[in-house]
Amino acid sequence: MSIEEYQHTLTEQIQSAGKGDTSSTVLGVAVGEDRYLIPMTEVSEVVQIPKLAHVPLTQPWFLGLANVRGNLYGITDLGVYLGGSPTQFNLKSRILLASPGNKMFGGFIVNSMLGIRNISDFTPVKSAKKKLPKGIIANYKDTEGRLWRELSLHELIRDEKFLQIARE
Repeated sequence: MSIEEYQHTLTEQIQSAGKGDTSSTVLGVAVGEDRYLIPMTEVSEVVQIPKLAHVPLTQPWFLGLANVRGNLYGITDLGVYLGGSPTQFNLKSRILLASPGNKMFGGFIVNSMLGIRNISDFTPVKSAKKKLPKGIIANYKDTEGRLWRELSLHELIRDEKFLQIARE
């Protein structure tokens, strides 16, 4: 399957998932060595990484701006934003576009797509910490015992830290 066919299939799956019960439908993504589950209701589109316009004097996690069909999206290296190290992106890397309203547009680069899943296929894990990091809704394990974190892109976009892209 070519990259274009894969992208088309994934977009169709996202759109069809949006027509059904999306409360339990999540998109699995890899960010560095970590796995995340993102509610389908928060992903408006998945796109290949376009040419980015660099913005000087910004946080290391802010990679620049991308024009996607006339809308400017601030593009974030999700791994770096969540406290990880920068990783090289490749042909499997994608940008998850989210727009929670109020003309706020955010794009988050992930290393690879792991498919559309149902949250009921995962077992909830109690966090040892009382409070989860900003944007993390819950922790889960899959049938193979791997840890997955449910992540809210809309929560990240509204976070004060996210809104301060200028380097201090």
